[in-house]
Amino acid sequence: MSITASRKAELIKKFAQTEGDTGSPEVQVAILTERIVNLTEHFKGHKKDNHSRRGLLKMVALRRRLLDYVKRKEEARYTKLIAELGIRR
Repeated sequence: MSITASRKAELIKKFAQTEGDTGSPEVQVAILTERIVNLTEHFKGHKKDNHSRRGLLKMVALRRRLLDYVKRKEEARYTKLIAELGIRR
């Protein structure tokens, strides 16, 4: 259910704007996407886990707000990000 430290480091390295960048919206969206995917897999076997489902909904909402921010600031970064993560059509 959780993201491993090595996987998180890979995502940070791939989506960071500069060396040591962990706070840019791209990195945050990538980490949230990984956590959302993991939780979605969890719910395939645990359909009645409503406590975790609430956390999933909060993560999806946070990711949506971050994506809206990136789209508002620079649409080219937004389209590149969603293409790399594969979260839209």
